[in-house]
Formats: sequence, structure tokens, C-alpha cells
Amino acid sequence: MAFSAKTSYGLLALMELASQVANQSLLQVAEIASRHQIPERYLEQVMAALRRGGLVGSIRGAQGGYRLCRAPAEISLAAVVLLLEGDPGPTTLSAKASPEAQVLSSWSLQLDQLQWQKLEATSLQDLLELRDQHQHGQAMYFI
Repeated sequence: MAFSAKTSYGLLALMELASQVANQSLLQVAEIASRHQIPERYLEQVMAALRRGGLVGSIRGAQGGYRLCRAPAEISLAAVVLLLEGDPGPTTLSAKASPEAQVLSSWSLQLDQLQWQKLEATSLQDLLELRDQHQHGQAMYFI
């Protein structure tokens, strides 16, 4: 399963906001967009959807910005995908489908369920930990 651009941008923004939880800083859309080369107008739409979904809060004004409304460990990737993409729902075949098509459909449904379980089991905090592991793995030391 590949994430859509909308979901990818939303997850990047949420990771940025999650990085600011400890110091309770607000981040502006322009700052996030600049860091990740995301079109600012599009990110504004994504952030509005995340706000309506209760994952982020916003404060207006020159010193305003966005912040997480929940702890990163409480935000599952499944919640983000549902919020930004909607429920894809199961794909079904007609009862007249061939046995081969029914087998493929059944297998595809199982695969979708496994992917969804992984999304439900993975939190924003998990992504931050993976990011930190990745950053530490890329550290170069010169003598």
C-alpha cells in the first residue's frame, strides 16, 4: 500500500508537529511546507482536514500555528488514513465471478486486512522512533 500525496503530506506535517510536543511550540503551515517542499496551499487543505478531525488544533494570528491535540502515541496511522482518504471499504465481486477471480478477490481482501492491521498498530510515535533510528544510522563521524 502506497500512501497518497495527501496522506504522505499529512503524516509529514504530523511528524513535524509531534517533534514540537515537548516544547509546546506551534508550527506554521509555511514552515512545514518549506521543510518538505510541499505546496503550501495544498498543505493548508490537509491541515484543515486534520483540524476538523481533531488531530491538530490551530491558533490564528501572526504568532499562531498548529499543534497536536493528542499525544503522538495516541494517533494511529489508520486514523490519519481514514481522516484524509476516507474508508476504502472492501471490494467485492459479483456472485457470478469465476472461482479464480473469487480466490484472487479473497486473497486481496486478506492482504488489505493485514495492511489495515499494521496501520492500526502503528502510531505517530512509532514513526518518530523510526525516524530517530534512521537519523542515528546515518550519522557520520570523521577522525
